Amino acid sequence: MSKSVYSIVLSDEVVQAVDDMAYRLGLSRSNLIDRILAERVSCTTPEMRIHEIFSLVEQALDRRFLPVPGMSGSVMAVKTALRFKYKPTVKYSVELYRDLSGCVGRLKVTMRTQSTELISLCDGFFKLWGGLEKKYLGRYFEGGFPVTLTPTSYTRELYAPGEDSLSDDDIANAVSGYIEAFSKAMNLYFDNAAAPDTAARLCEQIYKEYLSGGVNVV
Repeated sequence: MSKSVYSIVLSDEVVQAVDDMAYRLGLSRSNLIDRILAERVSCTTPEMRIHEIFSLVEQALDRRFLPVPGMSGSVMAVKTALRFKYKPTVKYSVELYRDLSGCVGRLKVTMRTQSTELISLCDGFFKLWGGLEKKYLGRYFEGGFPVTLTPTSYTRELYAPGEDSLSDDDIANAVSGYIEAFSKAMNLYFDNAAAPDTAARLCEQIYKEYLSGGVNVV
């Protein structure tokens, strides 16, 4: 759905009310007006689909994942505590693109810490998980699996394979399922940090279970 620039005349009071609502919702003035008009004329915009998908993702995730406020209309984030001393927080940020086909978005997992021990463990897990992604899905990407690693962050592109369009539920279930699998594996990796072979085996088992459940977005 393309966009164009239009000039409209609005009263100052209406603009102020729109701006206040847009601020509360984390939207721009234009996006909010677009949404309001689309709802009025029963037209579904990409932004409305993204908003619905994010709502479905939050509903699908269990109570361990808490929404992070203040995100933009195309980005949502949740956070959860890691099973490790001091209960550090892991943040999952999901960005969806307006064209929900092909590359539909991006997921970034981040850990903010100054602990050298925690950074080392994060780095080890991210490298292990990235290796599993390349092992099982790398053949589908000619330029290599689309993932970027740092010692405290894991960023990957999200792709919808095939030409069939996916429903909002399909995309939401795929995103929430991946986040839950990633979180489960990360906790088990930290639980078994003293036994690297066991940690690697358990993480691979979780990844294979995730794939065997059927993957609409990779």
